[in-house]
Amino acid sequence: MIVRKLRLQRGWSQEQLSEMSGLSVRTIQRIERGDNAGLESLKALASVFEIQVSDLQKSPEPDMTEYVKIPTEEERAIAHVKKIKGFYSHAIWYVLVISGLFIFNYVSEPGYIWAWWPAMGWGIGLLSHALRVFKPINLFGPDWERKQVEKRLGRKL
Repeated sequence: MIVRKLRLQRGWSQEQLSEMSGLSVRTIQRIERGDNAGLESLKALASVFEIQVSDLQKSPEPDMTEYVKIPTEEERAIAHVKKIKGFYSHAIWYVLVISGLFIFNYVSEPGYIWAWWPAMGWGIGLLSHALRVFKPINLFGPDWERKQVEKRLGRKL
């Protein structure tokens, strides 16, 4: 189904599409996932998108590009949000597991705190993940490349 692409093209959330079409958010999620949609659901969505029901039933084809084109900026933004979501998921698991290890360490062997070792090891991995996602330090980024090209061409900056 092309419902997701049509929705994203218009900048709507699933909740907004739900309100406009009269369908539940869960139904829209199922349709976007590729589950079969009933005729009434398709009619409601076609009405909101102002297209034919038959167009919703087709898989995206070259002649449907005006309906399914997503700008590259939007694709990059979606990919970046997924990376951020992955980092936050990683951080939550880190906190939960390391907390559990410290509790287990305290209960089983309070004289020696060995839980610092996995906390530090995994912490380095988490820090690396954060640096890849948020890029606070971009040593060899586009600005550096531009400066190097200008330098090689003998132009003043």
